Amino acid sequence: MPIASVNPATGEILQTFEPLDAAGTEQRLARAEAAFHGWRTTPFAARAELLHRAADLLDQDREALARTMTEEMGKPLAAARAEAAKCAKAMRWYADHAEDLLADEHPAAADVADTGASRAYVRYRPIGPVLAVMPWNFPFWQVIRFAAPALMAGNVGLLKHASNVPRTALAIEDLFRRAGFPEGCFQTLLIGSGAVEGVIRDRRVAAVTLTGSEPAGRAVAATAADEVKKAVLELGGSDPFVVLPSADVAAAVRTAVTARTQNNGQSCIAAKRFIVHTDVYDAFVGAFTEAMRALRIGDPMDEATDIGPLASRQGRDDLEELVEDARTHGARVECGGGRPTGWDDGWFFEPTVLTGITPAMRIHQEETFGPVATVYRVADLDEAVALANDTPFGLSSNVWTTDGAEQERFVRDVQAGGVFFNGMTASHPALPFGGVKRSGFGRELSGHGIREFCNVTTVWIG
Repeated sequence: MPIASVNPATGEILQTFEPLDAAGTEQRLARAEAAFHGWRTTPFAARAELLHRAADLLDQDREALARTMTEEMGKPLAAARAEAAKCAKAMRWYADHAEDLLADEHPAAADVADTGASRAYVRYRPIGPVLAVMPWNFPFWQVIRFAAPALMAGNVGLLKHASNVPRTALAIEDLFRRAGFPEGCFQTLLIGSGAVEGVIRDRRVAAVTLTGSEPAGRAVAATAADEVKKAVLELGGSDPFVVLPSADVAAAVRTAVTARTQNNGQSCIAAKRFIVHTDVYDAFVGAFTEAMRALRIGDPMDEATDIGPLASRQGRDDLEELVEDARTHGARVECGGGRPTGWDDGWFFEPTVLTGITPAMRIHQEETFGPVATVYRVADLDEAVALANDTPFGLSSNVWTTDGAEQERFVRDVQAGGVFFNGMTASHPALPFGGVKRSGFGRELSGHGIREFCNVTTVWIG
């Protein structure tokens, strides 16, 4: 079936594309293999020059690319512009730092002597074509945070993007082509999910990285393991946002609204479970509910819009089911709770605050991918830590406290890939990003991310 680009604000089909057939996929795999043989020995300076050029083109085309993102998946236009700018920043960061991050490592002289070597060191070498299976919610950023380090390490990229953002996927390939990267260094594969397994199993594909749902991660990881290939997974999240008595409640509320509704609530690292100490619970819930209720729902192309549509009808329906299940089992709807009036053609959902959550509700354990917040009251620090960890996910976490002992307790005990104090979880090229438990394994970004797809080679010279 054709791959369709559909405007989630209107339901309008914008463009359709025929998926690659077996011959088309084979052609691109052959190009990737050929490109790797030359790219792997290209000097860092030459790689960096091309990546800087791609970043410049991204800045130059920011408005058009932002509009493409907004049209395909519904994020507010201002957020799409910010995403494009963030990608350009990450590209420049890796262009400037990759050579140092992958420099040879030299053990202490005494340790080298103990091995019986005259010299010994570690070198990071590229491994080959890497397949990236990427989601629609940050359609540029998710790709660039893989592509920039992979290309700078000397690997080449194959992108299987989400099927609802084909225009964005092709625009990313075109960006690298126009920047002057050799043919085959970065290619988009317009294929359906059913064709992914065959690509992973192809002998020319060295590894795979996936950002997406837990079921998709399980399938990709199982195939990669069967082929004894490296995989990195960034899956779902149900991040806690803990507010303790020493917090600046007003600042916490402002951040909480952004943390829950960024990208129309469709972010793995969005705060989703708000765990509030009883001493500040009433003040937080009152202000938080008022601020969520005040958000403006509308056309994502309108600069005044705060909340656009969800990216798909299925996503809207799934969120609606979770809220209705919670309501049926006794949750209190403080604001929102359904589809807004006046937006029947698109896949919109109101900013929603739910209280009175219990383990009997699906929303207690399942990820909410949309502008729905669940709020819990806790009596003390121990209860806050236990509730923060009471989830199958472990991507990131937010904690609001100025107490150093409380901060140290969360650093020690929270089961997550990150803990952010008195601020919102965010990804940055200088900091590693990833999770534990069912949020996946491996890391993206920073030196950790660029080394994930390298052959860590021990060199011993007698």
